[in-house]
Amino acid sequence: MLQTIWATVKQGKIELLEPFELPEGAKVIVTLLPDEDQQFWTNTSQVSLDAIWDNSEDDIYGELLQK
Repeated sequence: MLQTIWATVKQGKIELLEPFELPEGAKVIVTLLPDEDQQFWTNTSQVSLDAIWDNSEDDIYGELLQK
């Protein structure tokens, strides 16, 4: 059965946020979660890029490339 255990990285080591008994040799999967600030700026940038590149005025350039 899969279990989710929250942890942080400190000085290059993974530290569990709550006590949990891990058997020696247990296999784990580590998933890095995006930093909230980084995710905010990524989403904000994507909105701006979509507004610039996804518009009908630029359709003429796409038509020229197809010729």
